[in-house]
Amino acid sequence: MFVTETEFVAKLRGAGARVFLAGGFVRDELRGVAAADKDYVVSGIAEDEFRALFPDAPRVGRSFPVYLVPIDGSSCEVAFARRERKTGAGYRGFDVAFSPEVTIEEDLYRRDTTMNSMALELPDGKLLDLYGGREDIAEHRVRAVSKHFTEDPVRALRAARQAALFEFSITDETLAYMHDCREELLAEPSERLFGELSRALTARRPSQFFRWLHAAGLLDATFPELFALIGKTQPVAFHPEGDAFEHTMLVVDKIAAEIDDVLARFAGLAHDIGKGVTPADMLPHHYGHEIKGGDVLASWDARMHFPKAWRQAAAFVIREHMRAARLTKLGKITQLLLAIRKSPLSFAGFNAVIRADHGSLPLYLEHGEAWTAELVKISGRDAPETLEGRAIADWIFAQQAARLRVLMKA
Repeated sequence: MFVTETEFVAKLRGAGARVFLAGGFVRDELRGVAAADKDYVVSGIAEDEFRALFPDAPRVGRSFPVYLVPIDGSSCEVAFARRERKTGAGYRGFDVAFSPEVTIEEDLYRRDTTMNSMALELPDGKLLDLYGGREDIAEHRVRAVSKHFTEDPVRALRAARQAALFEFSITDETLAYMHDCREELLAEPSERLFGELSRALTARRPSQFFRWLHAAGLLDATFPELFALIGKTQPVAFHPEGDAFEHTMLVVDKIAAEIDDVLARFAGLAHDIGKGVTPADMLPHHYGHEIKGGDVLASWDARMHFPKAWRQAAAFVIREHMRAARLTKLGKITQLLLAIRKSPLSFAGFNAVIRADHGSLPLYLEHGEAWTAELVKISGRDAPETLEGRAIADWIFAQQAARLRVLMKA
């Protein structure tokens, strides 16, 4: 049964507890953007007392109490204020304490950056900002609350992701803390790194995520396939922007400016990773990098465990990006268009990658989606009755190529 926020707060305050909105909701409110889901923190109450007030709320936290309470029509997380003490490696290496004696001040101190370490006390909405988060938001900077930042190594990626998403800078002290996370980052579960990567790719300029990691001395530890592109020179006539890393950052930002599709952005990020293994004596040329790139992607996937669609989309772009905008033979063009239709990428996503890489698109890609829709209307049901097996497939393809010739001349 849903309760209003007013009822929720009144029940808890009546039991002697304090209630706060914390974290991303407060940060986004102060940034003047659409606020994230509301997350509540309670202090000054025992868990059994809370359960008595909200007996139907399920507990979803494992190592500390987090409950889902239906408030104002939404299922909201309600966490108990807690303090943490580092006892081992990684994000699981904490001794967590929660009790009515743990204060909101202790809870906020354990958090990562100042912008995430603020709270609004309810019902009045008084801001609790102990570490200067409001000022840091106004100054567009990411700043660690304390050296405790280093206790969860993935906070280093989170800081870089925040900087990219919000277009903030990162303070020098925080960059140093990020670097101190390096050793433990190497042992972090791949899903935690992937989570930060996937969110960073939604930024207006995803390149900033990787640049901040590089500034902190972490790019080689987190995304070595991208770090390997640094210093891999390219022919200046085709790539005046610089080495393969600079080109990749430019491409992913161009894709992001054109399309929201994270799949396309990742495919663009990966399109030239084969250049990272180009021998020094071959530079500035990268012969065969579209073949080598498949092997690099396989190695990256073995470590990161990408979703199938991500892996397939990146492999397709790596394989096709060099020739996709330069085809002249009708049969090859037909094969490419049909292959794009079968790939996880949309035509818009594939075209965004090719346009960012090459600067323009040929007509067969500009009109590829509409033209391919015409090609796939051709069916084996229309084939001569005398044909069988492979001959039917050959007939279909020949008809598709002929249809494409007409479309391209129209």
